[in-house]
Amino acid sequence: LKPFWLQLSSACPLSPPCVSKLRSEMAIKGLKKKVAAKGKKQTMKFTVDCQQPADDNIIEAKDLEKFFSERIKVEGKTGNLGEKVSIAREKSKIHITAEAPFSKRYLKYLSKKYLKKQQLRDFLRVVAPSKT
Repeated sequence: LKPFWLQLSSACPLSPPCVSKLRSEMAIKGLKKKVAAKGKKQTMKFTVDCQQPADDNIIEAKDLEKFFSERIKVEGKTGNLGEKVSIAREKSKIHITAEAPFSKRYLKYLSKKYLKKQQLRDFLRVVAPSKT
């Protein structure tokens, strides 16, 4: 007996009609591709507020800013910020402005990586103030 997922992919003439219906639905879903409208590029703005740990002299915002500028990948390459990503620091807040394919989750990942490198991951927590 073959596993169920292999039965879906094999072209068996004795397959039940529900399997062939499922197979055809899957093919239709794969054909639909979202095409972004060309025109004004969508820019995303993120702010990393490290005021509380900076006030307690635990971390420095300039070090985190440097870490971001060294580690953020653009088109699969680090140190390739160019015009797509810009990083600015205002006292203990770091502002990151980027073009569309950039996620908040990636910034959170890099922040956690920085904390781990500084051996502060057990004591500090990266929290987003809102869902977006």
